[in-house]
Amino acid sequence: MSKTIDKVMQGFFLLCGLITVGCVCLITFYLIISGIPAVREIGLGKFLFGKVWASTAKEPLYGIMPFILTSVYGTVGAIMIGVPIGFFTAVYLAKFAPGWIKKSVGFVVSLLASIPSVVYGLVGMLVLVPAVRELFQIADGATLFAAMIVLAVMILPSIINVSVTALDAVPKKYEQGALALGATECETCFRVSVPAAKSGIIASVVLGIGRAVGEAMAVMMVSGNVANMPKLFGSVRFLTTAVASEMSYASGLQKQALFSIALVLFVFIMVINFVLRKVTLGGDGAK
Repeated sequence: MSKTIDKVMQGFFLLCGLITVGCVCLITFYLIISGIPAVREIGLGKFLFGKVWASTAKEPLYGIMPFILTSVYGTVGAIMIGVPIGFFTAVYLAKFAPGWIKKSVGFVVSLLASIPSVVYGLVGMLVLVPAVRELFQIADGATLFAAMIVLAVMILPSIINVSVTALDAVPKKYEQGALALGATECETCFRVSVPAAKSGIIASVVLGIGRAVGEAMAVMMVSGNVANMPKLFGSVRFLTTAVASEMSYASGLQKQALFSIALVLFVFIMVINFVLRKVTLGGDGAK
């Protein structure tokens, strides 16, 4: 009876895995079919490296270089701000914090993860954007810098939760052995525990990057949503917000171009995941 149940569960898990892979394949196929025609008509060079997006002009232009650079800069900025904060918070919670602090902060972090992105955008628009305008004395606080701050806050739950789980999973005997050899708690943490949990920590960064690259509503509300070349204190438009802001009324070549943007975004995320996975596996293999 138990063998039958095991086989049934294995078949069920296999089916779930195949469904997941099938969904990814269908999404990929649909984006390729919908996006390639626009790239062919516009031209790959003009589409990827054009600096002007004027989809509703009399003579429309479909250059997405501003969107690509904005997404890259915004993601890098959010990672530079969010990863150190999330990593050191996770280290403190996993290795140094008393139990009651770990539970309390863990609850707050879980609460951050459950907040809808539109709420982040609303708070950013009402609080952060005016603060940036007043602090830096600029005409409009809806800028790339504000978007970086919002994205950095939004990726914190992924980085903290996954990193804490990875650090908690490190066998205690590793740490006990290091302490027995005379290492301090900090040395044990950063030279033993963190390297042992490296794959989980990198996975948390991958999840954070995915959240930052794929976010649309929150950054639309705090970035100005203007198709400019990116400046730190200028209004910008991300790849995701370009699709979200025009898809409702787009038609013809404009709609196909938006699908092409979605395809570029999809490839962008796949490349990031592939590179980080190679880095993780390469590091483990070298070790």
